[in-house]
Amino acid sequence: MERLADGIHRWSARHPEWHPGKWGAEVACFALTDGRRTFLIDPLVDNDLGWEELDGVVSGDVVILITIPVHVRNSAAAADRYGAQIWGHAACTKRLGDAAPFRELGPGSEPAGVRAFAIGKPQRQEMPLLIEAHGAMAFGDVVVGVPGRDGPIRVWMWTDFTEDWYRGRFVPTLEPLAAAAPEHLLVTHGPPVVGNGAKELQRALTRKAWYHHG
Repeated sequence: MERLADGIHRWSARHPEWHPGKWGAEVACFALTDGRRTFLIDPLVDNDLGWEELDGVVSGDVVILITIPVHVRNSAAAADRYGAQIWGHAACTKRLGDAAPFRELGPGSEPAGVRAFAIGKPQRQEMPLLIEAHGAMAFGDVVVGVPGRDGPIRVWMWTDFTEDWYRGRFVPTLEPLAAAAPEHLLVTHGPPVVGNGAKELQRALTRKAWYHHG
């Protein structure tokens, strides 16, 4: 468990379904707390020790947020452990099962203190999430931390696309994310950005997409 900033913790675990090699083999999860409430984002906890470590961070009421349906992970177990509600795209229900305490998440339908953003054209099931009190924006797969010197983060494309579509149709749907002025960027793949988040996200939108199959 790594403390990134006041009230923001990150931990990582082996990806449960995808084994692409060194990059992407470990995926990150986040806990954001202010003492009264804790947001768990895409939680993946793989053993009893991991739960005990998470118990040491969680405080107050717990809300579970899923950025993209393939990141349901251990959300149901976390909801049972902490008496929490799960929020995510409607497609999450296919992985959660009927018994999970689920609420559909979307722009205009969020728990207090959270802003969900629709992205993509056509619209994706992934929704970046801004945790307002912490100035932190969490991403599923659309923005990632990458190796090399060309900036700390990139927009990730894992299927074929044209540059015209990317620049003319997709990037404009991401511009409201930078306009929301996040201070921190919490990414599933690669290192997070702590501080200067809006500037680094805007820079990422000016670069070519990072095309990586794994």
